[in-house]
Amino acid sequence: MKIKEGFLLRQVGGNNVVVPVGAQSVDFRCLITLNEVGAFLWQKLAEDCTVESLVEALLGEYDVTAAIATADVERFVASLREKNLLDE
Repeated sequence: MKIKEGFLLRQVGGNNVVVPVGAQSVDFRCLITLNEVGAFLWQKLAEDCTVESLVEALLGEYDVTAAIATADVERFVASLREKNLLDE
């Protein structure tokens, strides 16, 4: 899975904001801001990856348990799926 074409992560006023571009900007009607961990995972999803590889990346970058990393990744991916932001 990876982020669909037409969505970029930008820093706006110190916040991580997902910005739709091109055709996506016509249909996408919400604002998504991400915390530091969300932005980290978003950047990993620029390339095709799995939930497992996202968990491993989170464990390598942050001092967090595997259980918390897994729960956070699953919740983040579910949110992206709900907003139809993933190509799978």
